[in-house]
Amino acid sequence: MRPGRPDIAVPDLPADISWVGDPPRSMAQMTATGPALVHFFDFAQLNSVRAMPYLREWHRRYAGAGLSVIGVQAPRFPFGAEPHAIAAGLRRLEVSHPVAIDAEREMWFDYGCEGWPSLFLWGRGGVLRWYHFGEGAYAATEEAIQEEMREIDALRELPALMAPVRTTDAPDVAVMPPTPELFPGGEDRPLALGEGDGLEVQYEAGGVYATIEGKGEIAATIDGEPAHPVRIEGAGLYELALHRRHESHRLKIDWVSGELRIWTVSFAAGVP
Repeated sequence: MRPGRPDIAVPDLPADISWVGDPPRSMAQMTATGPALVHFFDFAQLNSVRAMPYLREWHRRYAGAGLSVIGVQAPRFPFGAEPHAIAAGLRRLEVSHPVAIDAEREMWFDYGCEGWPSLFLWGRGGVLRWYHFGEGAYAATEEAIQEEMREIDALRELPALMAPVRTTDAPDVAVMPPTPELFPGGEDRPLALGEGDGLEVQYEAGGVYATIEGKGEIAATIDGEPAHPVRIEGAGLYELALHRRHESHRLKIDWVSGELRIWTVSFAAGVP
């Protein structure tokens, strides 16, 4: 979305914030020579994880042309403020650009974020050019990035816009609303699962995911048929089922190894 005002200036980076990866220069220094893309996310939250392939590719495509990409881990869950958990989660997501650990959501509130993910594109000179809350608008966001690239070099050859990673990411595609997010242990605490414990969920969606903390393995059935076991390698988001379209199913986690804690079960939209 284009900002309603042409004079919104970029906030600087907090001096005492911690980083995964090499700390970047100040925002003023970065935007003195090119645009900067600031991406707020949580590495264990569904919408954030689904947007990450686009951020990785934009970084790969445009960093050499002058675009700075910065991630900001704004924790939704308690473990999301722990540096070792963040670093491990970012490795699994193959994130290579620097990520700030916004443990108290200081940057989150300075920027006025409205959910995960939140994205802000600052033009050369540090003025807001584009922003978006939530998933989607990927083609429009890349178009805004390319406009800023042409401000640096009008003759630079730029790639075609990324093809949608998923069918549901295509512009103007119709999707069905999925089952709302579930909190098996309550909104403020996880459901602890150990040997012999289980969880059963009826849902309508294009896919089902769980935010899980701990290490171990789970096995599940979909409508009574065995699904592939899922190895839990630390706190993060794990895919439990993926469907070609919006479908109705019953998922049952009926075997657990290790000690695991499920914070949420979340659902992705699917096409009709």
